[in-house]
Amino acid sequence: MSLFRNVRTVLAAAAVAASFPLAASAQTADHNGHIAATQPVRNVVLVHGAFADGSGWRGVYDELTGRGYRVTIVQNPLTSLADDVAATKRAIARLDGPAILVGHSWGGTVITEGGVDPKVAGLVYVSALSPDAGETTAQQYQGFVTPPEFVLDTQSDGFGFIDLAKFKAGFAADTTDSDAAFMRDSQVPINMSAFGTKLTQAAWRSKPSWAVIATDDKAFDQRMLQHMAKRIGAKVTEVPASHAVFMTQPKVVADVIDQAAQAASRSSK
Repeated sequence: MSLFRNVRTVLAAAAVAASFPLAASAQTADHNGHIAATQPVRNVVLVHGAFADGSGWRGVYDELTGRGYRVTIVQNPLTSLADDVAATKRAIARLDGPAILVGHSWGGTVITEGGVDPKVAGLVYVSALSPDAGETTAQQYQGFVTPPEFVLDTQSDGFGFIDLAKFKAGFAADTTDSDAAFMRDSQVPINMSAFGTKLTQAAWRSKPSWAVIATDDKAFDQRMLQHMAKRIGAKVTEVPASHAVFMTQPKVVADVIDQAAQAASRSSK
């Protein structure tokens, strides 16, 4: 796809981003890294995925608010796609202007369905799913092999957790043992039937998209992450991180969100 541009990034992602385009960046940020008062896209909405909650975005939140963005964090109930989209739409409805909508993992499905809102200026997928209209999230996995480290434990009521013994290896291998244990024991289960719900719309078909791919992610086949990003025409940033990249690499994730907001701001002028 001609729109697909693969920008390979390691921990020095900020330096790479700063190397181009300097003139455009100077118009949207001051010398302290704060966004310019005239930048139109100043809102960011963060949407978490399954087995987590919104508190995992704290590092990204701190990075973005420190640059002058107004950040809203959605708390998905994880009971159905419709319920999660409704929670996201409520967050968008409260905004005073255009926003970048960001989803991690299952949150990618949520922003794909809910991101058609006219206030959404762009989408950022953080190791995230991106079905098309008429597809289910489960269909994204067809033809790919989920790494053996990622094991789900589905209960009799249909809600799924990550297997306790596999949590760190499958979700957060680059965190400390204590942090991984806390995440494991505070994980929020998802109604597994949500993965079988067909989407009615796909925001990436009409909105510019960016993708952060964690190259050590064990929740997805790496080929699957690359395939999804290519299909939606996303501008890709790769970073060596686990599936918990939104927690372990907050600056890299925030930099991509910042790039998306600046690009969307330039397009709106």
